[in-house]
Amino acid sequence: MRITRFVLSAATAGMFSLATQTASAEELSVATFVPPNHETVTGMFAWFSDEIEKRSGGSLTMKLYPAGQLGAGPVQQYKRTIEGVADITFGVAAYTPTIFPKTMLAILPGKANTSVESTRRIWGVFDENLADEFSEVKVLAVGTVAGSIFVGTKDVSTLEGLEGAKLVPFAAMTTPVIEGLGAVPVQMPITEMHTGLSTGTIDVVTTSLNSLMPPWNLADVAEYAVENVPVSFQVTYVIMNNERYEGLSDAHKAIIDELAGLPMSLELAKSFDRADDIAREMLETTELNYQWVFVSDGERMKMDAAVINGMDAIYADYAARGISNAQEIYEALNR
Repeated sequence: MRITRFVLSAATAGMFSLATQTASAEELSVATFVPPNHETVTGMFAWFSDEIEKRSGGSLTMKLYPAGQLGAGPVQQYKRTIEGVADITFGVAAYTPTIFPKTMLAILPGKANTSVESTRRIWGVFDENLADEFSEVKVLAVGTVAGSIFVGTKDVSTLEGLEGAKLVPFAAMTTPVIEGLGAVPVQMPITEMHTGLSTGTIDVVTTSLNSLMPPWNLADVAEYAVENVPVSFQVTYVIMNNERYEGLSDAHKAIIDELAGLPMSLELAKSFDRADDIAREMLETTELNYQWVFVSDGERMKMDAAVINGMDAIYADYAARGISNAQEIYEALNR
């Protein structure tokens, strides 16, 4: 009888333990406006999902809602996090520039040439210069995608070719730089660029190599792809609702803390760089229906000079908005 009681007691304890473990299981909702085959989904978010599940023994998981399932379009991603529409969102700083003015200085052409290089530079100055712009949320990642080529229906491999071209930059704040190049800046989200090029609303977009391929398929409407241009960057972020984060167990918060910051940001940047590498390999073995043009060293020097000439106007604009140290932050990003 004693043995029976012990067995029953142990079984009861085991059931109680299992029930407690099940009750403490957490699933994080993740909202992104990009499609499920996007590089951030198959790269960074796949990594994040694997890591939290592995480190928690399956008690912390995530569920992805791609292609705007929790709200259409990229503009409201920060707001959706604040309001708790999703626990975690992926967004683009340039779509809400008033929230991230200092962070957006990382968009400008400088010494970085790849997403990983640019992302490391951001985190080198993040705590001192940029963290206050993310005080309302738990930051998981801040990383960039490199705009290393011009794609469009005009040959803009020279300053003469850029003159008057309707060009989509990565952000409105680069307007003085774009105007210095002689082009006319036109703001447009990436989700509309394919249509914009095909209808002639725009002539050229600043983009990355992988945007020529699915899901954006800019190769379908391109007549020219121009390489060796001043590289600018799109700053992207992954953020978490603060209350949701604080409501997690200490063990789950520790897992998030271990992954957040530079580790997850590098996974974000690597997702973009990897996609560019894959795109380049595919392009090298594919017959192109558009011209690939490499900017000459002489023309590139002219373009770089035009970029520098536009910086004073950008610093003056920042100063007018009460940010007097914009030049110092930009220079810190490019040491």
